[in-house]
Amino acid sequence: MKKLFLLAVAITGILTTGFGQVKKGVQTVAIKTPTVQCESCKKRIEEFLKREDGVQKVNVDYKKKVTKVTFVAERTNVENIKAGIANAGYDADDVTADAEAYKKLPKCCKKPEDGGGGEH
Repeated sequence: MKKLFLLAVAITGILTTGFGQVKKGVQTVAIKTPTVQCESCKKRIEEFLKREDGVQKVNVDYKKKVTKVTFVAERTNVENIKAGIANAGYDADDVTADAEAYKKLPKCCKKPEDGGGGEH
């Protein structure tokens, strides 16, 4: 009887730990992306981040200037995601857009002060 009890406790512990890690490992963050201007920006960021290992879902709201990303914490982190957005040519919270990537953006995706900012 004691062995059966210990076996039940061990199985419960394994199942709890296993399921707990899966739930803990997936996170969703909201990143301010103040330089997104249009639907083209949205598509560009979403496609760029889908290549990032661990990213499961990306939703860019260019009207609210927020990008929500769901990712597996064991495979990437918020800093990598922000760097990915910056590498696509956009500001992400406190991370400034990569200058070379920004130069390559279409005019509609550039900041209004640089002559951009139209729906496209």
